[in-house]
Amino acid sequence: MSGMTSKRKGKIGEIAAAKELERLFGCEARRGQQFAGGTDSPDVTHSIHGVHVEVKRTEKLRLYHAVEQATDEGGGKIPLVLHKANRKPWLAIVPLDDLPALATVLYLTLADQ
Repeated sequence: MSGMTSKRKGKIGEIAAAKELERLFGCEARRGQQFAGGTDSPDVTHSIHGVHVEVKRTEKLRLYHAVEQATDEGGGKIPLVLHKANRKPWLAIVPLDDLPALATVLYLTLADQ
């Protein structure tokens, strides 16, 4: 896939992931670069407290690399990777040790609706 096609697929994936977060958790979410404007912006900005979302829209996910990227860029927030391959459902990937904290945050997010 060419660089331009890959960037477009990534942008579309980030927009779709933000819509999924809004649908599932009733929170505000949008593509990070669209909101903040810089290339160092998160993939998705959202109102879920303490969670850093990394979006991967690819056929071949480098799972541990994606989780490490979310951890490194998250600044201590819970790293959450959202992944989607063509014609497959979205998957959420989180380190197992972070799962209880993520469950709590998501529960509180839903309770605020």
